[in-house]
Amino acid sequence: MPINTELATKVWNRYEWCRDNGHSDFVEKVDKCERFFRGDQWDRADKAALQLARRPALTINKIISTIGNVMGEQIFNRAETSFRPRGGSSSEIADILTKVYKQVSDNNQLDWKRSDMFADGIIGSRGFLDVRVDYNDNMQGEIGIENLNPKNVIIDPDADEYDPDTWGEVFITKWLTADDIAILYGEANAKLLRNKAGSAFAYGYDSIESNRDRFGNKQNSVSYHDGLDHSSVQRNIRVIERQHRVLERQKHFMSPETGDTRPVPDDFGRDKIVFFREKYGFQVITKLARRIRWDVIADNVELHSKLSPYDHYTVVPFFPYFRRGDTIGLVENLLGSQEFLNKVSSQELHVVNTTANSGYKVKAGTLTNMTTEELEQKGATTGIVIEVSEMDGLEKIQPNAVPSGLDRLSYKAEEHIKSISGVSDSQQGFDREDVAAKAIQTKRQASATNMAKPMDSLTRSDFILARNVLCLIQSVYTEERLMTITKDEATGETETFSINQADPYGEIVNDLTLGEYGIVVSSVPRRETLEDSQFEQAVSLKELGVAIPDSVLVDNSRLMNKKEIIKQMQAATQSEEALAAAALQQRGQTAEVAKTESEAAVKAADTELKKAKTQETLVKAQTLANTPPETGESGPTELDMVQAQHEMDMAEREQTHAERMAEMAMALKQREAEDKLQLKAQEMQQKRTDARVKAAQDAAAQAAKPTTPVR
Repeated sequence: MPINTELATKVWNRYEWCRDNGHSDFVEKVDKCERFFRGDQWDRADKAALQLARRPALTINKIISTIGNVMGEQIFNRAETSFRPRGGSSSEIADILTKVYKQVSDNNQLDWKRSDMFADGIIGSRGFLDVRVDYNDNMQGEIGIENLNPKNVIIDPDADEYDPDTWGEVFITKWLTADDIAILYGEANAKLLRNKAGSAFAYGYDSIESNRDRFGNKQNSVSYHDGLDHSSVQRNIRVIERQHRVLERQKHFMSPETGDTRPVPDDFGRDKIVFFREKYGFQVITKLARRIRWDVIADNVELHSKLSPYDHYTVVPFFPYFRRGDTIGLVENLLGSQEFLNKVSSQELHVVNTTANSGYKVKAGTLTNMTTEELEQKGATTGIVIEVSEMDGLEKIQPNAVPSGLDRLSYKAEEHIKSISGVSDSQQGFDREDVAAKAIQTKRQASATNMAKPMDSLTRSDFILARNVLCLIQSVYTEERLMTITKDEATGETETFSINQADPYGEIVNDLTLGEYGIVVSSVPRRETLEDSQFEQAVSLKELGVAIPDSVLVDNSRLMNKKEIIKQMQAATQSEEALAAAALQQRGQTAEVAKTESEAAVKAADTELKKAKTQETLVKAQTLANTPPETGESGPTELDMVQAQHEMDMAEREQTHAERMAEMAMALKQREAEDKLQLKAQEMQQKRTDARVKAAQDAAAQAAKPTTPVR
């Protein structure tokens, strides 16, 4: 596009105003937090003064280990995003959308970029992802997700909410080469900017980007334009991208049944609008809407100025703690404690050094083997010999005692870092050996509660990201496509599916352009962490006697090629030998059960016999008690008849018991004999099988031996 000084001036002035109303302060804070995180924690003037006074300036970086623990907590808990149908939408399409989102995540390596955004947020209080359509690999367009340097994203100073949809504008600024300009915005624009002698604006290169993050020196040593052609390597062209809300009249589709409205895409012609009206019964209305305008400039050259094709800003923010426009990270609250720890530790070392070399009082002219300057340099050396002309001419100065409680100050500084960050010794694995494992686990759970808010903010950012991606999927993925996702990371199993495919009847299968869907973001442990937890639980249950299959233990272990191991285990259980062994084991268990039942029946019969004998004893006692003193010539009494009947019953019971015992003993002996015969047959079969296997192995080994050629 040609030079457009009016637009460029408008965008530059607005950018400059937003930069100077809060963003410069944010950049200064981020620079300090980044320096402390990487261990550059001393002010240069203070460090130079200490070196001049020959005093130590120690750096004991507790921040990187503390924040590293928080980063690990995020890495071991990944987000799973899925879609749910709303308003009568299809659940099958919702499942397809979930798979498409997974494909977008895999293509963009979202897990790593999400971790980088999280790191930017907890260190500098802001992290950003950028979501837009990329046409580099696919002319139909694919969704691309990139990390943005938080220093390059200038938020509307008037904004006071988390969601970017409520912001009035947002700037993205960066330095590009002339070749980058040619690829993104055309060779004509690159030609205008290539080798320009200077900037059209005062402070064309400002401190935010001239002192930028990169592999080389932070400070840009080359001027904005030096008259040489560095187009292929040097990023010396500042590009400012402004996305802001404007009011525009726009056509919308309206559903008469529900009253829902959706904007008509700008590329829809009259015929396509009529098609949607006739097929779905939509009505077309025109209303005033807030749309996004996208302006891009470089110096005074207009690179792009059109309405945005997206319904949302391309930036997705992450703020660990957010309070009405104030963003708070984890490092900024640790700066004071870290400085306190460094200074106290340095002072402790200085006191120790002073104790070792407190100095000397020397009478003028008494040193004979060295000068006063040499004594100053070597006075603290172990085994030093000082030769003096007078014994009273040299006196060592007695140092002051080490202040009591000085060592407690460094301990307090470390405790401040732990308490402020919420990362305890238990969470870092530094608990004492005498602390119970259950107590350590409880402390870790309590420490995880301190990270609940940053993790909740990350989930909120994941929701905004999924919302923006869903909008792009429904507006960009309108053609028939074939997609592949990784179904199982452990085995590499993939799944291929198609979207927007027309069937023989003209209907669109898996049409993603229609419907309304809700977003569900859940946090799940990373696969390795989940497997460790599942494996430990499975082992514990198996030790308690729960019948956990061996394949479950292998599947949740960290073994290499565990899927192949499970297949081999399953194949082994289906072999002839395994089936024979299982059958033999089953028969052994059946015989054991029969034996147990027989023993129980014997015990029951013995008990019944004992009861009968007890009853007989009672009857005899009763008979003796009822017998008169003198027996007459009369016939048998009623009691005699009862006793006789009881004796007959007892005889029958004893005979029945003896017959039952004999039958059970015979059956048991017969079963034991059958089992012994069967076992011998199985052993013979196993020996024959082993012999065949050994013969086959010997034959294979003999065939594998190298043969000597006949000469």
